[in-house]
Amino acid sequence: MVRGKTQMRRIENATSRQVTFSKRRNGLLKKAFELSVLCDAEVALLIFSPRGKLYEFASASMKETIERYRKHTKDTRMGQPSIDEDLEHLKDEATNMMKKIEHLEDSKRKLLGEGLGPCTIEELQHIEQQLEHSVSSIRARKTQVYKEQIDKLKEKEKTLQAENAVLSEKCGRITPTRVVSEPREILRESSPSSEVETELFIGPPETRLSLVPLFPK
Repeated sequence: MVRGKTQMRRIENATSRQVTFSKRRNGLLKKAFELSVLCDAEVALLIFSPRGKLYEFASASMKETIERYRKHTKDTRMGQPSIDEDLEHLKDEATNMMKKIEHLEDSKRKLLGEGLGPCTIEELQHIEQQLEHSVSSIRARKTQVYKEQIDKLKEKEKTLQAENAVLSEKCGRITPTRVVSEPREILRESSPSSEVETELFIGPPETRLSLVPLFPK
């Protein structure tokens, strides 16, 4: 039969709690004995029941094992800084960091031209040198950015010129359509009658004589 997983919490039933304590206590004492025998380890085990009864196991002398434990922990603590020392060290580091932050903020204000009243000549000269160096760096960077932009524009210009040359070549291959106008046809269409009378008559219409035409047909 498979045993269910035991939940790690206090057993509420007093009888079940006492039975579990007895079983697990014996098992723990047995494991301590096996560990000392199989691995040649110095093992000391102390157990106090809920009612205050003591159960113990020691592969050697319990007193000697406890003294050995105390000596070991004492040597370990001596080799490591205490909690108070760690706190003092952290406080010192925090104080130093605050001083550095204040110094940086003060330097920033001076670079912005603020709080220059108590500054000496040497400090003002140092600030001036810093600003000149900063301005030189900014101008150099600006010149570099301009140069990069000019190079990009030149490359773009070359690309556009190449595209323009291709388009010009394509336009040159197209033959323009020639429109030929016919003057005679235009004149014929513009004048409804192409025949013009050129004879000259003298006198009234009833007795007019026909003379020789000015323009023979």
